[in-house]
Amino acid sequence: MSVKYFQHTALLFSFILLMAGCKEDKYALPEPKGILQNDVIKRSLGPNLVGRNIEFAYAMALPALKGKIVSAEVEASIAGAPATWLENKTYYTNNSGIDIPTLIGAPSVNTGNKTVVTFNKDTMASTLRYYYFPPEEARGKPVTFKFTAKSSDGETATYSMGPYNVSKMDMALNLAPVDGGACYISIADTAIYTAAQAATKADKIDLVYVYRPAPYNHSFVSPGANAQYLPGITLPAGVNKVSKLVKAWGLRDQQLSDLQFGIFIDDLDFQKLDLGDASDFAINMKAEAGIWVETADKKYRAYIFLKALNNTTKTATICIKRYAMN
Repeated sequence: MSVKYFQHTALLFSFILLMAGCKEDKYALPEPKGILQNDVIKRSLGPNLVGRNIEFAYAMALPALKGKIVSAEVEASIAGAPATWLENKTYYTNNSGIDIPTLIGAPSVNTGNKTVVTFNKDTMASTLRYYYFPPEEARGKPVTFKFTAKSSDGETATYSMGPYNVSKMDMALNLAPVDGGACYISIADTAIYTAAQAATKADKIDLVYVYRPAPYNHSFVSPGANAQYLPGITLPAGVNKVSKLVKAWGLRDQQLSDLQFGIFIDDLDFQKLDLGDASDFAINMKAEAGIWVETADKKYRAYIFLKALNNTTKTATICIKRYAMN
């Protein structure tokens, strides 16, 4: 009995020690640093596209007794397009979750690779939004950012972000093909043409949009496909390319759809695209479906998102991501 008692007692004591060792330390507020500090988060999601902003939120603060913030700047490794800017308003979020802006300085100025806001309000803390618009020179390249805040007592705080790859892709939104009208689609130009226009751009026409009653309905067809898929269509002279097409269901890219889907088509998707089941036509398409396309000359691959289809007007609204293969 004494041995068993000792064993049970030892086991209980070990368990108590284990529980004591697992006990969480009490939380303590971090000690504030008496210096100028800053931090950055990237707000935008998905591939970084030329001409489409990459958004950051830049926060900076220092103790009230240390003075005030006098300027904020961002230096990009590749100068942004002219639309690049650093907002001259600071934001806080109210109890309803709404961001409230407060003007703190003059509008930002772009000089070379730098975008600068000079403060004209007495403030010791701000969060500014920075919008970088990648220029054509940045296509397919990495870009980095150096954020800098300066205070009236001569202190400087910096924060580096990146590198972020700028996609090779192009994107065209809300193109509107019309059956029997502007129905000739150019992937190379990411544009839609009428028959008269297509006759002058025969080498650029990759698809024809057609609406016919079932079983065809809304169709996207290579000009060189079997004529049965182009009923009633007389193609302009020279419009005869054969593109490869693969239907896609449920692939609702967020940047193309303007909806809250967490899916993004990126450069790698085009590079790894399997065209083993490709055809030269896609008939009976549905809204929010898509089509992978490879042009006849293999220079481009694209994803066409069918944003909306209208049986009555025989029209579509399409959005395109296009990737140059060389």
